[in-house]
Amino acid sequence: MKLRILLLLLLMLPGPARAAEPREHAIALPSWFSETFLDLREDVRDAAKTGKRLMVYFGQDGCPYCKELVQTHFSQKAIADKTRAHFVAIALNIWGDREVTWTDGRKFSEKQLAAFLKVQFTPTLLFFDEKGDIAVRLNGYYPPHRFDAVLDYVAGRMEKRLSLAEHIKAAAKESASPTLHDQPFFLKPPHDLRRKGAKPLAVLFETRYCAACDELHREGFRRKDILALLARFDVARFALSERAAIVTPEAARMAAEDWVRDLGIVYTPSLVFFDSGGKEVFRIEAYLRPFHLRSSLEYVASGAYKREPSFQRFIQARAKEMRERGETIDLWR
Repeated sequence: MKLRILLLLLLMLPGPARAAEPREHAIALPSWFSETFLDLREDVRDAAKTGKRLMVYFGQDGCPYCKELVQTHFSQKAIADKTRAHFVAIALNIWGDREVTWTDGRKFSEKQLAAFLKVQFTPTLLFFDEKGDIAVRLNGYYPPHRFDAVLDYVAGRMEKRLSLAEHIKAAAKESASPTLHDQPFFLKPPHDLRRKGAKPLAVLFETRYCAACDELHREGFRRKDILALLARFDVARFALSERAAIVTPEAARMAAEDWVRDLGIVYTPSLVFFDSGGKEVFRIEAYLRPFHLRSSLEYVASGAYKREPSFQRFIQARAKEMRERGETIDLWR
């Protein structure tokens, strides 16, 4: 009798947190992603015991960048093997309801944790060190060669020795233009970026030999709809290593490369937006196709960020409105 009661109690206990049933537009993750109780304190410790680090992936159904990460990156044996060898991977849905215990013991639903961490782009990936601190955070999609360089950086525990931007610059080789592209809408030097009640400011950060930068100029900056939105901003552009003296929106005087370091820019191209008072309100620091670039510009130019703190909710509502008008939506274009 006692044995049967014990078995019944065991059957009633909750099992490991599992992903929800497959949904329309759901993205099938690799089988080597771990299913845990989603107590990140335990997950960090368990990973460290095997010499690995914890990687937490935030995604959502129907996300073209998540699909690209899963189907392109994790289908490449070298990237998949490296990830499996050095990381314990856990997936969270930014709209999900599973309970997650954060590294300080606080409990959140998946969507509450995404809001707490200000996840604005999917995929967002967090790489934790052995103490449970975030060693690297990727806010958005990185192409395979750059993602591979990030894996080497985190697996090699390089964060105490050099910045991620420096590592990517040295390690992620790509065929691209050796010169920076110019645009007629870029502000001319000297750069005094204080707003003084002027337009909102968009600051573009680039490097030479950056294929994604080439694509932005070749595709994004040639679209009439995007150019019309850019006209609502003052637009400045700096190279990550630029030594020119500038005045920042906060009225600090410094070399551009020092401002880059203060802002924590690690990816090119990145766009950082400041309101008419000089306060940073939004940033793009990952690879974006034109639909999401335009959505980002609209998000800031319209002031929607003041009403809707979630960029993902904003673009979902925008896509719905466009479909209702009979427009075809291709999130990868």
